[in-house]
Amino acid sequence: MNNINFDVIVVGAGHAGIEACLATSRLGLKTLLVTSNIQRIGYMSCNPSIGGLAKGHMVRELDVLGGQMGIAADETTIQYKRLNSSKGPAVRGTRVQNDKHLYSSFQKEALLNQENLTVLEGEVKRLVLDKDICRGVVLQDGSEIHAKASIITTGTFMNGVMHIGLKQESGGRVGDKASIGLSDQLAEFGFEVKRLKTGTPARLLKDSIDWSKTIPQAGDEKVYPFSYRSSDKLKLPQILCYLTRTTESTHDIIRGNLDKSPMYCGLIEGVGPRYCPSIEDKVTRFSDRDSHQTFLEPEGLTTDLIYLQGISTSLPEDVQDQFLKTIPGLENVKVARYGYAVEYDYVEPSQIWHRLETRTINSLFLAGQINGTSGYEEAAVQGFVAGVNAAHRILGREEFILGRDEAYIGVLIDDLVTKGTREPYRMFTSRAEHRLVLREDNTIDRLGVLASKLGIVSSASLGILSALHEKRMLLHARLKETKVYPTKDVQELLLKIPTTALTKSLSFEELLRRPEVSSFDLEALNFSVDKDANVFEPVEIEVKYSGYIRRQQELIEQSKRLEELLLPPGLLYSEIRGLSNEERDKLQRIKPRTLGQAQRISGVNPSAIQAIMIHLKGQKKLKDVVVEPAP
Repeated sequence: MNNINFDVIVVGAGHAGIEACLATSRLGLKTLLVTSNIQRIGYMSCNPSIGGLAKGHMVRELDVLGGQMGIAADETTIQYKRLNSSKGPAVRGTRVQNDKHLYSSFQKEALLNQENLTVLEGEVKRLVLDKDICRGVVLQDGSEIHAKASIITTGTFMNGVMHIGLKQESGGRVGDKASIGLSDQLAEFGFEVKRLKTGTPARLLKDSIDWSKTIPQAGDEKVYPFSYRSSDKLKLPQILCYLTRTTESTHDIIRGNLDKSPMYCGLIEGVGPRYCPSIEDKVTRFSDRDSHQTFLEPEGLTTDLIYLQGISTSLPEDVQDQFLKTIPGLENVKVARYGYAVEYDYVEPSQIWHRLETRTINSLFLAGQINGTSGYEEAAVQGFVAGVNAAHRILGREEFILGRDEAYIGVLIDDLVTKGTREPYRMFTSRAEHRLVLREDNTIDRLGVLASKLGIVSSASLGILSALHEKRMLLHARLKETKVYPTKDVQELLLKIPTTALTKSLSFEELLRRPEVSSFDLEALNFSVDKDANVFEPVEIEVKYSGYIRRQQELIEQSKRLEELLLPPGLLYSEIRGLSNEERDKLQRIKPRTLGQAQRISGVNPSAIQAIMIHLKGQKKLKDVVVEPAP
């Protein structure tokens, strides 16, 4: 491979790398994917599942834009659940359990058959840098491969160290060695490189579990697939998961062995995930709890391995054996692989632009856990955005940036770039201030037009998108235009729903706005509704929440005024009067693109935004802006 040229090089074939290389190759660019192990493409190192609250939103957004994760998840689902189904539509989330081996095989097949894409098994040791421009990579064997852009998606592998008790071993996960050299080179170049930690639970042999002491957990019968291209009839047999709980005995054993935990005896420096704590953290932080639930989740249809969800640990193997056997159903359990922690390097993400290109090295893009995130979904969407922007840079197109009001993907990247992170970042619906308009059900309406402009989605798939959007628009128009009158027959039917009788004629949209009336109730009133949930559900939600959505759109319009005010790239905050030293330092380091982004930087006060606006007006670099008094 020495001295071979590509348009784009992608390093790493995890969830971020997959989306990055598919995006660039589907945009017609000659792409090289370098991975240390071709057999581990798209491997689910931790929980064999895709989606969840807010994560499911991102998978759907990625699918509409032309990503791969949604279709792969649908094809390999072995249990489907819609989380928060009884709550409001903004916080519902799709989550599926996957056959991890079939998922990996599906993704591997997609890459090996993708036009313009070459997959190479090897290890990248360092970047080829020409001053502040990345020109390619150097492999372990000394081969130098050149490219117009490079995307690093190394996951937990950069200087990765695995911990089990007081034992340490180099590696990003069991069976795969760490990536050594890249983060050291980035640090030498001036990047702020830090350490994070994640963990995984033990894998158990299913025949050693007493299932009678656990509670079966079935999936949902009604399925809303991630991809608009998928059938709502799942392809694989559906399985049960099982619920059990830790006990006081479990906690006593863990508390009695904290001195053997690398987290508690100082061996691990990296910060762990706040929202996915180890069992040691749970027992310590929530000492008032006498038990914690855990789900026993099969890793596939043809494997004997059971994933012990919620019990990640890095305690020694003998201690794991002890506390596992205090959990109901696991009294005689046999462990196939013990839990462990992984400590790894990441690049503080305020050092990248929204397009995911680094601020100090041109043509170098970072995506996934290297940017401080946790989770397959967070990684995948970053990979896609990095891939599109790397391609756009080469093709001379404008940068691809999603706003916070357009997609959860936009919220994720803006949070990383604007606020940085000191712990593994995980997406939640609470992070999105405009979540009522960023629902799972309206992803097509939000991003369909943008998908057609990007040019990654096939014409056949765009046809499906367009047809769904048109059906929704038609149904909504009919609801507005068609009237229902207070005849005797209508009043009797309304009482059966039951809902109050009419005092005057209404549009069907006004009738559907009533909380107790559903789309199906309209059928009895001779108003036909498309039976496809992809059509009627988003329209019904739009109707019922129209007042709230209208108010949120007004807030979005207000915030857009600041988002549209671009700041000059070379703006010197040291010259702006009225800023504190902290504000100057943060603004100069993060270099916000817009006034809106500047406003979201922690420690930058409203008075600072006012000072920036006054300065720019004085420099005649900002026009038609009304400067209001600081609150």
